[in-house]
Amino acid sequence: MKPTNVVLYQNDARTAQVLATNLSRYFPSVYTAKNSDEVRSAIARYRAEVVVLDVEASGPSAVESLHEEFPSVSIVCTHRLADEKLRAAALQKGAADMCVPWNSDEVIRSVIRDRARRAAA
Repeated sequence: MKPTNVVLYQNDARTAQVLATNLSRYFPSVYTAKNSDEVRSAIARYRAEVVVLDVEASGPSAVESLHEEFPSVSIVCTHRLADEKLRAAALQKGAADMCVPWNSDEVIRSVIRDRARRAAA
C-alpha cells in the first residue's frame, strides 16, 4: 500500500494530539487542521487520502459535502457518543466509519480497512 496522507480535525486539542501521534506511527504524513474550515484546504494542499473528522464539532453535513467534493478520500468520523445510529447516519452520508475519538486503535483500523478496500476495488 502506498504512503497515505491524513488530515485530522478534532475540536479537542488533547484528543487531536493523541490521535495525531498514534496515526503518525502508521501514516507518514498527518496534518492537523485547527478548525473545520481548514479541512477542505488541507485535503487539497496535502493531497490527503484520509480525513479523520470530528463530526460532533463539524456537523453531519460536513461529511456529505466532503464526500461529494472528494469522493476518493476515506472519511473516518469521530464522535464522543458514537453508537450504531450515529454510525449508520455517517455511513449514509459517505463516511467509511464512525469511532469514539479516544480509541486510536479503532480509528487506525478503520482507516486501514477502508484504504485496503479502496485499493482492491
